[in-house]
Amino acid sequence: MASQEAGKLEWRISVDNGTTERLVPKSVLSVRIFHWLKDLVMMVIVERIANFMRKAWRIGADDPAKVVHCLKVGLALSLVSIFYYMRPLYDGVGGNAMWAIMTVVVVFESNVGATFSKCVNRVVATILAGSLGIAVHWVATQSGKAEVFVIGCSVFLFAFTATYSRFVPSFKARFDYGAMIFILTFSLVSVGGYRVDKLVDMAQQRVSTIAIGTSICIIITVFLCPIWAGSQLHRLIERNFEKLADSLDACVAEYFKETEVSTNRNEDGDTNMKLQGFKCVLNSKGAEEAMANLARWEPAHGSFNFRHPWKLYVKIGAAMRRCAYCLENLSICINYETEAPDQVKKHFGEACMKLSSASSKILRELMEMMKNTRKSSKMDFLVFDMNSAVQELQETLKTVPVEKNKPKDEVPSEEDNNEDRAIPMSLHEILPVATLVSLLIENAARIQTTVEAVDELANLADFEQDFKKKTGDNNTKQPPLSS
Repeated sequence: MASQEAGKLEWRISVDNGTTERLVPKSVLSVRIFHWLKDLVMMVIVERIANFMRKAWRIGADDPAKVVHCLKVGLALSLVSIFYYMRPLYDGVGGNAMWAIMTVVVVFESNVGATFSKCVNRVVATILAGSLGIAVHWVATQSGKAEVFVIGCSVFLFAFTATYSRFVPSFKARFDYGAMIFILTFSLVSVGGYRVDKLVDMAQQRVSTIAIGTSICIIITVFLCPIWAGSQLHRLIERNFEKLADSLDACVAEYFKETEVSTNRNEDGDTNMKLQGFKCVLNSKGAEEAMANLARWEPAHGSFNFRHPWKLYVKIGAAMRRCAYCLENLSICINYETEAPDQVKKHFGEACMKLSSASSKILRELMEMMKNTRKSSKMDFLVFDMNSAVQELQETLKTVPVEKNKPKDEVPSEEDNNEDRAIPMSLHEILPVATLVSLLIENAARIQTTVEAVDELANLADFEQDFKKKTGDNNTKQPPLSS
């Protein structure tokens, strides 16, 4: 029978003495094991799979270009596989159809420049190595008993030459992959031809399959959601200008700000991110050089014509990094253990902020030039304002009222009391701020060098002239830029 106590249902059984006993179900070992395994699967395996799926989704959501690249690779492999599945196409290329699939896997890259580079390197290296391999094979067969010796010496000589060429920086930057393919193809043709009768037919089939694979890769990369290395390089330089400007303003503002306790964590996070912006510029050297090398392989696209001066982007990046080094030292000044007194900061604050503002305006104007691919109509005035701010800061540094060591018994005269009542400053107090001032002046000179590099790019790349009304003081004339 069933009875209910305190809202719970329990079962009791009658015994011989007329009483009832509570019926308690016995715990079965198999049930416990089942529940333990279920908890293990749910908590460990399922949770890890869910975390992995969330991370994979986040990667695709943050950069959809990666998803597009994966789709293009799948499409290229599907198309090239038709040559292996369809009998007429298979008979045309023979058993070497698998080389087309291997070509797609190896040469397909995320941007057009990298794919073009690998495709051209692979095709040219394969044709050159195959031709030389067939020629060496013919010479070896004509040499009689010295055939093995001729093949071995030729493999050694060409492998040594091609490998040594990979150590030449200018060759390695553009043809490193081609040299590796040359070594592989020449070795296969030369050594494999010793046991293969129809060497020419085999080489012809492999060249044709590689041409098929590279053609499919180039067509899909160029015509289906293309990702241009040149455009990526252009945007990288553009973003670095903005990061330099934000970092410069943040460093100077952080140094001269009044000491106060901030309660807004979001503002502190944004400030720290802007302060560290120069590090992105310092770390972008490798990406800039790699993209510049890949962009040379790309055809004309968008506003980038044939033979676009991609080398100048590397020059602009180097000039920007010289500015970033100054900002790195500026950020160190903020964390000096010997802090300058407030009166010293107040004396230099206005002039330093003015120079910082003028310099950051130039960097942002350079960003706009790169973004719109237009020449600036107000760059001369901005440079003139920056040079004026530099002169003002230099005058402020020259007129610092440095404290002199006077005898204690000397009584100040009335003339001394009537002089400018500027607070005397010791050299020890001025040194931290003087370091900051010298860095700002040096940074202004390096920004001017960057302006010249961008102007050179604008002239060679035929940037359109900006016909907007010039802003600035029309009564003053801009002095010529000093080198």
